[in-house]
Amino acid sequence: MKRRDFLKGALAGAAGLAAPAFSFRPAFAGQSGAQPLGISRRTIEVNGKAASVFGLRRADGAPGLRLRAGEAFNVLLRNETAEPTIIHWHGLTPPWPSDGVADAPLPLIGARADRSFDFPVGGPGTFWMHAHTLQEQLLLAAPLIVADPADDAKDEQEVVILLHDFSFSSPEELLAGLQSKNTGGSMPMGGMDMSGAKTDAMAGTKNGGMATDINDIDYDAYLANDRSLNDPEIVPVERGGRVRVRIINGATATAFTIDFGALEGELIAVDGQPVEPVRGRRFPMTMGQRIDVRLQLPRDVSSSFPILALREGSKERTGIVLRPAGAAVAKLGTAADADAPVLDLALEAQLRAIAPLASRPADKTFDMALTGDMAAYRWGLQTNPPLVVDPGDRVEVTLRNTSMMAHPMHLHGHHFQVVAIDGQRFAGAVRDTVLLPPNRSVTIAVDAVNPGKWAFHCHHLYHMATGMMSTFAYRV
Repeated sequence: MKRRDFLKGALAGAAGLAAPAFSFRPAFAGQSGAQPLGISRRTIEVNGKAASVFGLRRADGAPGLRLRAGEAFNVLLRNETAEPTIIHWHGLTPPWPSDGVADAPLPLIGARADRSFDFPVGGPGTFWMHAHTLQEQLLLAAPLIVADPADDAKDEQEVVILLHDFSFSSPEELLAGLQSKNTGGSMPMGGMDMSGAKTDAMAGTKNGGMATDINDIDYDAYLANDRSLNDPEIVPVERGGRVRVRIINGATATAFTIDFGALEGELIAVDGQPVEPVRGRRFPMTMGQRIDVRLQLPRDVSSSFPILALREGSKERTGIVLRPAGAAVAKLGTAADADAPVLDLALEAQLRAIAPLASRPADKTFDMALTGDMAAYRWGLQTNPPLVVDPGDRVEVTLRNTSMMAHPMHLHGHHFQVVAIDGQRFAGAVRDTVLLPPNRSVTIAVDAVNPGKWAFHCHHLYHMATGMMSTFAYRV
């Protein structure tokens, strides 16, 4: 399957649900003073082997972007590679033409071509950017931090962690293996594909008496800021200092539990949106989600502090190490002694937004069924009637997962509030990506204030590539 076609076809099919056409005027003009951002190929070392991956880097070589709330997102995106691609600004709310999905409405950015963007960046938060193609698997992703000017006076160190799952196999091989393993192809369930990437799709748990699948790809490595625990990033920190850790789950098919070990932190934001603080040492995050955790480091300490990302339902792990001056750094293995937890909605039910949506009744309500056939590796979203809204609507969508795998559901161009879990109403977090475990439902509320035909999809790359993608479309 061609990279150009896999998301184009998925979104085009979903867009057919929304009958009204959407006309637009491009919202960017390539103004002078734009910050250059380059898409390039680069080589990293993974477990002693060289790997060719993508990068998103500023002119000074640093990854990603750092902006300030209230500024313009004035960026010149340069594709310095020989392949067409496109970048989505995950968590921002740009005009639809700037969103970054192939042919929705703009085409891929050609090889050696560029595209200008100029729109208000919006409020502060931890966001990220990534390819909306299979190239995301090849690390075409980077942090996108929007700083709050009100934090300038705070005596607080910032640490950003981008998580990823890595395979020496190409994403096309991984996808082909998933599609063939139980349909008479060359890869049996739980076996090896032609490139050596293992899968364990039948490894799961019991949910209501039914077997549920957790991970459908065993990756060659799990990375934090491009490094595994064989050679982790060591971050110098001040004894007794305060640290704000911004963690981005950029993995394509892996959920994690973040383990702060000896440090108890305060979860202060999810998906870039402030929440009432929740204290803890472990926090779950599915693909596409972000968490901000504030840590207070002790003054008297002789050892360093690992921050570990534990692969859901498995022993594999990755992470970084915070090292106070003079502290020892212990060797960390890439596998734990016990399996990590399976993600659920317990934390989601606790979260409360600092700035919730205004209280008002829904103008339109929808039910969306998340469907799937693990054996055939086909996934889908079914909404009846089609999810078509009018500008100004308060919209509620109840997402019902009828499949045996969890799905992180992401809505482009908007922030939504979680307002019910399994029909139980509450005023939850504002975010842009929410987890749907098997046989569970989550209701989200969103204000229709950003016209377009927005992608609404599972953030598991291979579920999205095989049909779990729809649209949140405006009638104009």
